[in-house]
Amino acid sequence: MKTIGLIGGMSWESSAQYYKIMNEEVKRRLGGLHSAQCILASVDFEQIERFQKLGQWDEAGALLATVASNLEKAGADFIIICTNTMHKVVTIIEAAISIPILHIADATAYEIKRSKLRKIGLLGTKYTMEQDFYKERVQQHQIDIVIPNETSRIEVNRIIFDELCLGETKATSKAYYLQVIDELIQQGAEGIILGCTEIGLLVNMQDIDIPVFDTTIIHAISAVEKAFS
Repeated sequence: MKTIGLIGGMSWESSAQYYKIMNEEVKRRLGGLHSAQCILASVDFEQIERFQKLGQWDEAGALLATVASNLEKAGADFIIICTNTMHKVVTIIEAAISIPILHIADATAYEIKRSKLRKIGLLGTKYTMEQDFYKERVQQHQIDIVIPNETSRIEVNRIIFDELCLGETKATSKAYYLQVIDELIQQGAEGIILGCTEIGLLVNMQDIDIPVFDTTIIHAISAVEKAFS
């Protein structure tokens, strides 16, 4: 089994899910007392979120590049960044290390292609929904992306940072997300990407009538697959 290097803490709520999912998947495959061979470096999200707000992406990238380099020195065979948004700086991180990064958008796109879907709704932080670093990566796989309207994007983003990243799940927020998802379906979405690693804490596949692609689950299981490859 290869050693997985995780850059976590963004937020720690979803990083805990990564750890749980990966270990459950290894146990499912191997049985017994087997668990995932991994190294977790958890950053202070307050600092990262401040960089995001100020648009200081190079500074955020440099910080995460140092973390990735430390994971490589510690023996990681490849890296996963346990957040969608910070894949905006993946090229900065890649330049600092010699081991590969398993990109969350690629892992998600492969799963969508297996489902033979072509038009997908995307929920995530405002950065993930509005900027091109994530959408274009998925679109390279011949998948069209639709996003909520501006008002909905603002509220979806607020719920992520003000509630989910703090471990709060509210019934009213879940109802709002389901309403936004219904609007995406009306725009032609054949499936929904939960494109923030915290969203799966609020809504899941059982809540929605069309295929749901939870990036946390997909990314964590893809990491285990790569560890066994």
